[in-house]
Amino acid sequence: MNKLYFLSLASLIIFTSACSTRGKGAYKHTIDSRTLDSKVDYAKTYSHPTMRPYTIRGIKYYPTVVSVGDTFRGNASWYGPNFNGKLTSNGETYDMYAMTAAHKTLPMNTIVKVTNLRNGLSAVVRINDRGPFVSTRIIDLSNKAAHKIEMVGAGTAPVKLEVLGFESKGKKSIPTKKEMRKTPQKKSISNFALQIASFSKIDGALSTQEKYDNTDGYRTVIKDVQNDDGRIFKVILKGFKSEEEARDYKYNSSLFDKAFIIRLGE
Repeated sequence: MNKLYFLSLASLIIFTSACSTRGKGAYKHTIDSRTLDSKVDYAKTYSHPTMRPYTIRGIKYYPTVVSVGDTFRGNASWYGPNFNGKLTSNGETYDMYAMTAAHKTLPMNTIVKVTNLRNGLSAVVRINDRGPFVSTRIIDLSNKAAHKIEMVGAGTAPVKLEVLGFESKGKKSIPTKKEMRKTPQKKSISNFALQIASFSKIDGALSTQEKYDNTDGYRTVIKDVQNDDGRIFKVILKGFKSEEEARDYKYNSSLFDKAFIIRLGE
């Protein structure tokens, strides 16, 4: 065996610490090597998750509505230099020096207090990624957050998670306590929807509504609109928990590639 082989093996052993997805197509680089199935192309099986259910290695995950004050316990891991600069699951660029984390089911931009149960140290992080996809772990911390609760050396630590609030879309900083009091207390169904078709006659709208109702758990409704061109019957697919989820669904769905996002009630 040559030196290159031993150097590669040593690098793999030194940095087996994290297991979360980054961006679309990067999943095969981000799983604990001990859990890999060599027959599976993970880059092809990974799909971009927000609040929509997604499947990794045959396991289906359901992003969950949570409330401020909800708590969870489990083991934390962390990821650092090998992933720095790669895309996270919500499309941001991973910054190992930012206070962020990956979670399998918490809504994106959830603000979470993470307490290391071994030493009582805590850190506040924002969820911007999915993972870790190991059953014994519940959160993957950024390098900076892991340093703050002194778990880098151990690699993992038992932790308690507490939901503090939800940051608004597009903001990347951790909100202050004053700002946190203004954040919504619960993630709920949003008023974003997809208009998938429109008809001048009700028959076409009714057949389309029936055909696509309950597709992937989303529901269809007909919106009756009167405009300068006459009466229009719009078929709307609703039930998305955020604009991100609606955009994601349109992007990944071959059924509704010509649909567009609307706000119900407008």
